[in-house]
Amino acid sequence: METLCNDAVRCVTVADYANSDPAIVKSGRVKKAVANAIEKEVKLLCGLEASHGPVQEVLSSTAGVGGQAQESSDELDAEDCTGELKASRKKKSKRHKVNADSEGGAEYPVDVWLLLASYIRPEDICKFALICKNAWAVSCTAAFWSRLYKRHYISDAHLPVRLQPDSIGKMRGLRACVIRSLYHFYEPFCSRLSKSPSIPESTPTAVLNSKCLLFWVNKIVGNRPELLWEFNFKFLKQPPKFKNGCGNGLQFPRQYQEVHTNPDHDCFLLRVTTLNFIFTPVVMGMTLTLLTVNVSTDMRHHRVRLLFQDSPMVKGRRPRNEQGVQIVLDPVHSVRLLDWWHPQYPFSNRT
Repeated sequence: METLCNDAVRCVTVADYANSDPAIVKSGRVKKAVANAIEKEVKLLCGLEASHGPVQEVLSSTAGVGGQAQESSDELDAEDCTGELKASRKKKSKRHKVNADSEGGAEYPVDVWLLLASYIRPEDICKFALICKNAWAVSCTAAFWSRLYKRHYISDAHLPVRLQPDSIGKMRGLRACVIRSLYHFYEPFCSRLSKSPSIPESTPTAVLNSKCLLFWVNKIVGNRPELLWEFNFKFLKQPPKFKNGCGNGLQFPRQYQEVHTNPDHDCFLLRVTTLNFIFTPVVMGMTLTLLTVNVSTDMRHHRVRLLFQDSPMVKGRRPRNEQGVQIVLDPVHSVRLLDWWHPQYPFSNRT
């Protein structure tokens, strides 16, 4: 019995374990053939103790198992490799089959998507339009935007004439008018505007390389004892440049081109309110290349500096003051960037 145990122990070496020296053992684990042989030896030993049979029979059987395991270890390793290769191939083929089945999904008619659109929140319109082509086509229709307006309209909201229910039925510019109206009476959108500070926390860089379309100054007479002056700069963002001419974007359906008409698309308004009137040169038609908002010299207000040039600035280069027209507004009471959908953004009632 002791001889049998010693033979069984000799079959397991230190080099067979995972934490052995990799310089001595190439594989970091016990081979499957060796593990199976050890398992069979243990089972035979357990059977020997239970039956108290002759030791020679068990020894001969264990020796045969050990010899067979030692001879067939390479064959089992090769079989394991081939088995793993076959299993990976089966997984890949099954994966391709699932992808092929998923590509041929069900296509629902436009009426179904139009019905589902009645339950979409205004902030989820973009997600809804990205589901499929039919969902996007529904979001382009005049019926979609008209129902969205009627579903969220509030009678006591103070709206401009163009955004009133009597005028909202016009096809031209319907989408832009509905979006502007939502910022008047839809609570989630109104709360976004109320949270915006009067002075931006960081200097806005998205306005750089924008072209100045209009410039005007207003005098504000309010509850304050001193007058305020409002300097308004209307800018047009430069379209992004894409490789291979892919900058055209997705084209709206031809029958709904008027619904998506918006002359103020990609436009925004920079409104700077100052405590004094400041003479400013004419900068219409020029490009804004620098905008800084700093603390004024009196340490109580802010100072805004704008630099305009004749052409857009190349990315990575710093603008030079001697090559453009500079406007310095100081002291500044507030600085606001108004997108085209903002309630304070001026727009024509004809659009």
